[in-house]
Amino acid sequence: MQEQNKYEYAVLRYVPRVEREEFINVGLAMMCKRQRWIKVSILLQSCKLKAICPDADCEALERQLQAFVDIAEGKKDAGPVAGYPVEERFRWISAVKSSVIQTSRPHPGLCDDLDATFARLFSELVE
Repeated sequence: MQEQNKYEYAVLRYVPRVEREEFINVGLAMMCKRQRWIKVSILLQSCKLKAICPDADCEALERQLQAFVDIAEGKKDAGPVAGYPVEERFRWISAVKSSVIQTSRPHPGLCDDLDATFARLFSELVE
């Protein structure tokens, strides 16, 4: 029997006014240290964004969120964090921030298929 993969995930959130603590989920970060696997995907739904913040700059937000994807993918032009091991990149992505892009607390889990689990969580929590 194959050992299951232990993973951690955190939901990326858009918090337009930090003091109000209102947010919408805009992405998912997931990591498995043993497999050296990390993935971040984003989804901006303009109708949701405009409902919580009518003057949201969707293009600027998308650029900011893309930086998280680029770091997860280890792109050389994404800065020094992109060169860290996957667990350190995930820790940076999921670190507590007091900005308009925040994450949930990391949550652990076990699975056989990391990609399928990521797709399921993304569908349930972001889409």
